[in-house]
Amino acid sequence: MRLLVVEDEIHLAEAVAHILKKNNYTVDVAYDGESGLDNALSGIYDVIVLDIMLPKIDGITILKRLRGEGVGVPVILLTAKSDVSDKVLGLDSGADDYLAKPFNTEELLARIRALGRRRGEIKDTNQLSFGDITLNTSSLKLSRGAEEISLTLKEAELLEFLMLRKNMVAPKEQIIEKLWGFESEAEANHVEVYVSFLRKKLNFVHSKTTISTVRGVGYTLTEQE
Repeated sequence: MRLLVVEDEIHLAEAVAHILKKNNYTVDVAYDGESGLDNALSGIYDVIVLDIMLPKIDGITILKRLRGEGVGVPVILLTAKSDVSDKVLGLDSGADDYLAKPFNTEELLARIRALGRRRGEIKDTNQLSFGDITLNTSSLKLSRGAEEISLTLKEAELLEFLMLRKNMVAPKEQIIEKLWGFESEAEANHVEVYVSFLRKKLNFVHSKTTISTVRGVGYTLTEQE
């Protein structure tokens, strides 16, 4: 699950990112509204943690722009403001949740999990299914019936991304942004390596589900007859 934290207080942003990473989330951080909006519009994030008071572009403007562009990613607003009017404005602008500073990190984690479940991308059992396979996103286990194999975090993230897109084609560039981030030096061959790893593990559990290559575009999960 990939998260975006948009927060101009550097120490707070880094502390939040550290905690989220320790809980097995992939995290990108933006320190101003302009870069935060650019990242958010990519559509690669599962949840956005967004401060209201930001330099360049404020959080409410970012939120309205996202909703206006049809980006439906769940957003948690972070702010030092606690007035009811501020909360109402944020929620009316398209926020899914609201957390006033200072906040408890366990509460933030719980709210992120709740938003993931509401969106349907994280099940209560932390399991995703496609065809004859099941992925446990918590234990990083791939299974088909009684057969099971462990995945690395990157393998699990790639499989989760493909499973959530179902029969849609995932371009290599989007996979790189999703798994490694915008600033990464990862290239197409990194994706090819992990696709190869996953194919071997799908074969190991004797699955009829396979990762098909759409030449010149990317990959998609398909179920063989």
